[in-house]
Amino acid sequence: MRIDHYRFGHIGVGGQDYEADLIIFPDRVQPNWWRKQGHSLDRQDLASVLAEAPELLVIGTGYFGRMQIPKQTLEALRAAGVKVHIAKTGDAVADFNRLQSQCARIVAALHLTC
Repeated sequence: MRIDHYRFGHIGVGGQDYEADLIIFPDRVQPNWWRKQGHSLDRQDLASVLAEAPELLVIGTGYFGRMQIPKQTLEALRAAGVKVHIAKTGDAVADFNRLQSQCARIVAALHLTC
C-alpha cells in the first residue's frame, strides 16, 4: 500500500483519507490505532504487527517526533526478528514508500500528530 500524502493529523493511503493514527500492512490499514500510554510505544501496542511478522517496521513518531519508543519495546521487536526504522512521521512516510520496493513484508505504524 502506498501512502499518497501526509500532513499534521491527516494521511492518505491507497486513495483513502485518515485522521487518526494507523498501522499500514501490505494488504490493509488498521485505522484508529491507540496506544496504551499515548506518546510512549509499548510492545502490546504492536500486537497486530508482531502477529503479522514483518521483516521491517517503519515507526513514525509524529510530526514533531514526540512519541517515544522505550528500549524494552525495541528489544521485543528485534527479538521477534523485526528490523525497525524510526523517524518523524513526515520522513517515515517517504521512507516507507521508498522501502516498499526493497522489502515485501513491510509495515508502518504512524503517529499523525505531535
